[in-house]
Amino acid sequence: MPTTANIAISAEVPPEIAVAAMPDDDRVWVPQADGVFFRPLLLNRITGQWCNLLKVTRAGIVSRHRHPSLVVGYVIKGKWQYDEHDWVAEEGGFVYEPPGEIHTLRVPDDCAEMITFFNISGAMIYVDDDGNQIGYEDTFTKIDLCREHYAANGLGADYVDQFCR
Repeated sequence: MPTTANIAISAEVPPEIAVAAMPDDDRVWVPQADGVFFRPLLLNRITGQWCNLLKVTRAGIVSRHRHPSLVVGYVIKGKWQYDEHDWVAEEGGFVYEPPGEIHTLRVPDDCAEMITFFNISGAMIYVDDDGNQIGYEDTFTKIDLCREHYAANGLGADYVDQFCR
């Protein structure tokens, strides 16, 4: 009869996260730009990974950027595309983005709202038309944006702590 080994669990391991991905309270969505919001799900301060929902409520370019590590996404609602490719990420679609590629995320004119789950490893580096860095986001800037937003909207700055590991 097989036996199971006892596996020591460190007291330092943070607890799991189990939250509703689509919140009932709109205050959970953090504004990022005009018509662009994110909803944090995981902000990993150890590995630099973050998982969030990106919601865009307008057509047009969202950002031109690249990532030093891989990104995966799953489209929950609406659609979007990269100007540099001929495919469209539509509802129910999965996207893998290779590290280092520059791409311009665009929500098409016929889409009133897009929501996509993204799992990002490392930074998001914003670039201009020539590929020069003009800004960045990472787990820590996301945490700061959340703290500021949640403090201002009544949820409290520490509301973001439930997503941090």
